[in-house]
Amino acid sequence: MVTHALSRRLAAEFFGTFWLVLGGCGSAVLAAGFPKLGIGFAGVALAFGLTVLTGAYAFGPISGAHFNPAVTVGLWIARRIPSRDVLPYVVVQVIGAIVAAGVLYAIAAGAPGFSTAGGFAANGYGDHSPGMYSLVACIVCELVMTFMFLMVILGATDARAPGGFAPLAIGLALTLIHLISIPVTNTSVNPARSTGPALFVGGWAIEQLWMFWLVPLVGAALAGAIYPRVFGAPGIAPEKPGLGADGSPAG
Repeated sequence: MVTHALSRRLAAEFFGTFWLVLGGCGSAVLAAGFPKLGIGFAGVALAFGLTVLTGAYAFGPISGAHFNPAVTVGLWIARRIPSRDVLPYVVVQVIGAIVAAGVLYAIAAGAPGFSTAGGFAANGYGDHSPGMYSLVACIVCELVMTFMFLMVILGATDARAPGGFAPLAIGLALTLIHLISIPVTNTSVNPARSTGPALFVGGWAIEQLWMFWLVPLVGAALAGAIYPRVFGAPGIAPEKPGLGADGSPAG
């Protein structure tokens, strides 16, 4: 049964994930390679960071601002969210990503000569890696980047961290992750973000999607298990994004 409090959290996760995919993937599809004025890799990395930063400030007090199944799983392993919220969060995150990809497709299709054959910001390895990186290299990259992303999230929302700065730290961390890994996998660290564009590209993107679910989930789970064992588990401070509006731990 979906309670009123949970429905608010799910709505926040939907809109936050929608914003992340529309802003991040939209910058890659529409603006990165624009002749002479393209924002390039650095611009795309900044766009992803800004979507998380702004989304976390807007929706964090409601849902915890996960916007990412890997984040939800990592926080669950760290005992930051109840088990009953995990599946609903993941479902609405994926739906938000697909809707955002659909909006992006509708916009991009308005340009002459548009085709998803250019990648449509999908993630890939091997021949579909921007830098032609091998599957093993891409697995290592996604595993480590997701692990460190969760370590930053867990630390920034820790009760011992300065209040009010968690979204800034998390947004900057995601920017850095993209600066490192766009050439390797086009950067996932987020199974929902990978799923939305992949459904519109089809073919190879669907075939390779397994990696961008499995590896980020494993990396996040490792961080969720390691952080409280190494640094303790004091929980989260109520004034920080990460506590649901109804007072239940949400991220």
